[in-house]
Amino acid sequence: MTNPEEIKNHREVQDTDYGAQDIKAVTGLEHVRLRPAMYIGDIGERGLHHLIWEILDNSVDEAMAGYAKNISVIIHDDGSVTVEDDGRGIPVDIHPDTGRPAVEMVFTMLGAGGKFEKKAYAYSGGLHGVGASVVNALSEWLVVEVYRDGKIYRQEYRRGEPVYDLKVVGTTTKRGTRVTFKPDPDIFETTRIKYDIVEKRVRELAYLNPEVRFYLKDERSDKEVTYKFDRGIEELVEYLSQAKEPLFKDIVRIQGEREGVIIDIAFRYVKDYKELIDSFVNNVKTIEGGTHVTGFRSGLTKAVVRLAEGLKLSKELKTMFTGDDIREGLVAVISCKVPEPQFEGQTKTKLGNQNVKNIVDSIVYEYLTDYFDKNKEVLKLIVEKAIEAALAREAAKKAKELVRRKSPLEEGILPGKLADCSEREPDKCEIFIVEGDSAGGSAKQARDRRFQAILPLRGKIINVEKARIDKVLANEEVKAIVSALGCGIGEDIDLTKLRYHKIILMTDADIDGSHIRTLLLTFLYRFMPELIEKGYVYIALPPLYKVKVGRKETYVKDDKELERFLQELIREHAYMRDSIGREFKGEELIKVLKSFKEYEESYKALIKSKGEDVVGFLLTHRIAEEDLRSANRVKEIVQIMSQELNNYRIDTRYDDFEGAYDLILYDDRLGTKVIIDADFLSSLSYKQVLEGIHIHLPVIVGYSSKHQKVENLKDIYNTLMELVKSGIEIQRYKGLGEMNPEQLWETTMNPKTRRLVRVTIEDAVEADRIFTILMGEQVEPRREFIETYAKEVKNLDV
Repeated sequence: MTNPEEIKNHREVQDTDYGAQDIKAVTGLEHVRLRPAMYIGDIGERGLHHLIWEILDNSVDEAMAGYAKNISVIIHDDGSVTVEDDGRGIPVDIHPDTGRPAVEMVFTMLGAGGKFEKKAYAYSGGLHGVGASVVNALSEWLVVEVYRDGKIYRQEYRRGEPVYDLKVVGTTTKRGTRVTFKPDPDIFETTRIKYDIVEKRVRELAYLNPEVRFYLKDERSDKEVTYKFDRGIEELVEYLSQAKEPLFKDIVRIQGEREGVIIDIAFRYVKDYKELIDSFVNNVKTIEGGTHVTGFRSGLTKAVVRLAEGLKLSKELKTMFTGDDIREGLVAVISCKVPEPQFEGQTKTKLGNQNVKNIVDSIVYEYLTDYFDKNKEVLKLIVEKAIEAALAREAAKKAKELVRRKSPLEEGILPGKLADCSEREPDKCEIFIVEGDSAGGSAKQARDRRFQAILPLRGKIINVEKARIDKVLANEEVKAIVSALGCGIGEDIDLTKLRYHKIILMTDADIDGSHIRTLLLTFLYRFMPELIEKGYVYIALPPLYKVKVGRKETYVKDDKELERFLQELIREHAYMRDSIGREFKGEELIKVLKSFKEYEESYKALIKSKGEDVVGFLLTHRIAEEDLRSANRVKEIVQIMSQELNNYRIDTRYDDFEGAYDLILYDDRLGTKVIIDADFLSSLSYKQVLEGIHIHLPVIVGYSSKHQKVENLKDIYNTLMELVKSGIEIQRYKGLGEMNPEQLWETTMNPKTRRLVRVTIEDAVEADRIFTILMGEQVEPRREFIETYAKEVKNLDV
């Protein structure tokens, strides 16, 4: 045993050695790469798409300032993204304080931007001046082009560092800014941009900015769409309520301006039981609402209550409904432009400006007083619905009381199928809600009885989207869940009585498991949303693979993690030797393999975009962007191309915007055409393939005692991966039923080794819309949704 005095002496030595030289100053973009989650939330799917929002928001700010009318977003085959606008273009002149071009400062310096003072932007969502530089720091590469004063300015960056100084590469008649970037796979868990996520945000921005045309294209799937909503947020209200029956035809629109604050509100009522409000400030989605939402609710309630007095209703009915009852079935969109918005937190999810509440309240109240006075039938329908809501609230209260009287929970008796834990402190307890008795039995054997409870579900829980509350409360599975959790349900929920602070849904990854998980989430979202909002609800993620290397077993989450695991084995045990005797091992080998993979991905993207014969010609003759800016050189290229690509009819045209020629190749046999332009030849994917990788073939790749000769560059990575796989055992799991209790504990229930994903409601409005479509009464919206997405589903999840 170590002597305590020795420990004391050791600490004193450590303290003495600890000095200024031990403090590392990490500044600027280096800090962004070390701590990316501080700037973009996380390094998963959410953070990945946040990169697009940062650049896109800059273009939208140009539109809000009145300078941009067209914004385009293109997802390229190689995984890069381009955002372009026709605004003023980022300034390119030299900044007096730094001696560097302003555009370079924007992309390389945290806190450099035009939004701190209100000269360039009166209203802006991006306030901190970190967006463009953070995107640059977290990208494998980024290219910015600025079109100003008839010139094309360009600068390229690799992982945040400029490759060369800003330079003029051509002339143009257009203006604006074009940013292309490729998220860095060394930073992000996934670099696959999801079209649906981007399309949703672009569509949302189009509703909020009716004067701007938005264009979105995904080159990977050839999907493209153009959005321009002339009626703005009225069309967003229609979209949000598309699966619901309107209470009346009109969409009420309120617009006004006071003290520099511009408000735009649209709402309608539907035959539904929930309130649905989507709110924005300066195009930023305020998920948690804020003072603008409070002002709208207050103004609406006051107008309805005051004018309801003039309707022919009994005194009892007039006095019984509340503000919550008035808003039942309300679908509203609130968009405000605020000169100096005060957002609560870096995530900008809640507006804090107190003056905005009073401004919105007064404008809404004044408008609705006049509107309802002229449209008494609409007011009557709203009031009647509020009275129905009040009556239903009273009926639900009685139903809950009846269920409570019949429930064993009131007597302190828990459901019989619950295997409870011995711990009584809720923050130390967790409950697994498990699909089926079989998996439940394994989970009961696998668990740690001290703090883990198991509640098996014998059948599918009721679809709460299609049932009244009394039917929901009568369902045995619902009663078991409510009874086990102990905190009540609906308006009477009391989180101080919650018995477990981790509620873990554990179902199979098949269709049935996904359906049960969706039913459970629908129930929790509709009747116990506070559990999700407070972060108590989780989904268990059983691993997809078990990998055995020698005697050591490792559980692996998914294909991406399996690839990382295999790469680690390559780093430790593999080598590559080229034909002139150079040997690559360890980190150097990993870097070379990554460059092979990037080269292969870029090459495949070029082939998919332009065709193998055309790309082969361009690479063989080393055609570059500069060639298209010379009329004589273009004539030479066309002449050679006509001889070597005789299947094509070749034409040229001069592009004033780009200040360069386009080569147009027609294939009359297939009725297709290929365009080679300056954009394509200046793309980093093309330049990367053009530069090539300088490895002398053939090479020998080896892992452990096995080795193989490889003649082709594109086969090196996959050959080495297969060599590694042949030396280990990989088992793929399909469901919980394939695991014995020991494996279930180790993979899915052991806090030290398991993986859980916390369920959040980042976008409650969109969640409500999807739940209504998938689980609601109307068949047509569900059929359209399934037809749209069925072909894209590979692994159904929620």
